[in-house]
Amino acid sequence: MMKTKVLICGATGFIGRNLTEQLSKRGDLEVHAVRFNRPQYHCPNVIWHQADLRKPEDIERVIRGVDIIIQAAATTSGSKDIVTRPFIHVTDNAVMNSYLFRAAFEHKVKHVIFFSCTVMYQSSETALKETDFDANKPLHPRYFGVGNTKLYIEKMCEFYAGISDTRFTAIRHSNIYGAHDKYDLERSHVFGATVTKVMTAKDKITVWGTGEEERDLLYADDLVDFVALAMEKQTAKYRLYNCGLGKAVAIKELVQKIVAHSGKQLKIEHDLSQPTIKTSLFLDCALARNELGWEPKTSLDEGIKKTLAWWKEHVGNKVAETA
Repeated sequence: MMKTKVLICGATGFIGRNLTEQLSKRGDLEVHAVRFNRPQYHCPNVIWHQADLRKPEDIERVIRGVDIIIQAAATTSGSKDIVTRPFIHVTDNAVMNSYLFRAAFEHKVKHVIFFSCTVMYQSSETALKETDFDANKPLHPRYFGVGNTKLYIEKMCEFYAGISDTRFTAIRHSNIYGAHDKYDLERSHVFGATVTKVMTAKDKITVWGTGEEERDLLYADDLVDFVALAMEKQTAKYRLYNCGLGKAVAIKELVQKIVAHSGKQLKIEHDLSQPTIKTSLFLDCALARNELGWEPKTSLDEGIKKTLAWWKEHVGNKVAETA
């Protein structure tokens, strides 16, 4: 049986590593993993490539004979860089995707899957559909650069789908968490940072502001399932899908849950000198459910338990060694 050749770009990143480890277990796929600066890791049945996706010649070298590209490579980081160095999320990502999509077009790749995000959505008390984005409303100033770059790349997907036989999938996923996430306080997002704070705290943890901001949090395994179903079942030339848990949780409730599942007795304090912006964002994923048969399987509580178990095994030991 001829195997489908899948190229996973950004295979050493958070989402890319989860995809690589899980898709490589399938007997019908030949998985090729692309890394940039980070070293490759041991993963059976994976063929590794080193490439700088900002260089067309490197893309040409790794794309030959590929059936499906899963584009999880990006210049990304935590909220600190979004505030202090927002430009780093714009140029590299626009360049690498421009070259990658053009090469997919030229090499007649069958399917390209691109990971977008939800920073372009406005705060809402109701679940947001893909069509609820209003381009006439300004993005939050903090996300102006990264949000508009993601929108541009989504449109690039639609453009190439319209002039080729390549199917394109753009996934507006919510906040992803789980194994291989960033857990250092400099680069991590809210979930990873909270886990690290809780698991390393002695007697208390401090939450910025009132913690009323509400997020949609999706366990990484459910995103991998989404990708597998899109590969198998998407028939449209171009689709933009929401992908999230479909529920909002307040940061203060998230902290309480992580503390409770950690088994530690910690006092939760609020630093009210820090700003509180009461926002709410969660996704309506009916399109993915109706077209792909996808629904998240992992509840937030179950996802927290699994993540803490992974953290203890893979991160906690290192923290203990350096303490």
